[in-house]
Amino acid sequence: MTLRPFLMSDKDDGPGSEASILTKAKTRTQRPPMYKVLLLNDDYTPMEFVVHILERFFGLNHAQAFEIMLTVHKKGLAVVGVFSFEVAETKVAQVMDFSRRHQHPLQCTMEKE
Repeated sequence: MTLRPFLMSDKDDGPGSEASILTKAKTRTQRPPMYKVLLLNDDYTPMEFVVHILERFFGLNHAQAFEIMLTVHKKGLAVVGVFSFEVAETKVAQVMDFSRRHQHPLQCTMEKE
């Protein structure tokens, strides 16, 4: 049996005739790659400023922000969140710009998950 597209002019001539089947290829969409946003420790940015950054730009409550700030302080860096490329890029730019405007050397980067 050969498959061919079904045409409007095709008729079912009753039993014994070959019926054509309209086939449709399924496509799977892939999830976009995700990116981790990281805060890096330095010896100059005040802890309170880091907490403020985490609350303001990442929507964390005070306890969550304080916990991540301590991780950055103790381990040298911490993942603040995982986002699509555009969102991660925007968050990094916001943090870096805000830090520079307040004369702090805080570093924020992103890397593919």
